[in-house]
Amino acid sequence: MEIIHVLFNITVLALIVNTGLSLYGVFARPSLVKKIIALSIFSDTINLIVVLIGFRHAEPNPVPPILISVPPTKEDIITFMQKAVDPVPQALVLTAIVIGLAVTLYLMFLTIQIYRIYGTTDVRKIAKLKG
Repeated sequence: MEIIHVLFNITVLALIVNTGLSLYGVFARPSLVKKIIALSIFSDTINLIVVLIGFRHAEPNPVPPILISVPPTKEDIITFMQKAVDPVPQALVLTAIVIGLAVTLYLMFLTIQIYRIYGTTDVRKIAKLKG
């Protein structure tokens, strides 16, 4: 049981570090490509946080959120409430992954167009250009 707490704490610490580094990349780095990479890391970190929110520790292991017997008995419902994993965070993360992929592709397309027009992806140089 102790090793699970240590691994959970390491995971939470890694998520905090990833969030800080990705926000630094989004706000402090001048390159659009680096901003897109940092944004991808940030979205993946948030997705992992949402999955961890839906995590349920059950011994020996969690069960899928499915009631097998119809109608369910009182023991089935109690077991379901104690051990079943919440499927909503996982479904939301799947949706977020698909949307994140589409947004990343759109941002990469815009970055390529900016590079074709201005010859750079540095936002400081692009801001100084006129026209």
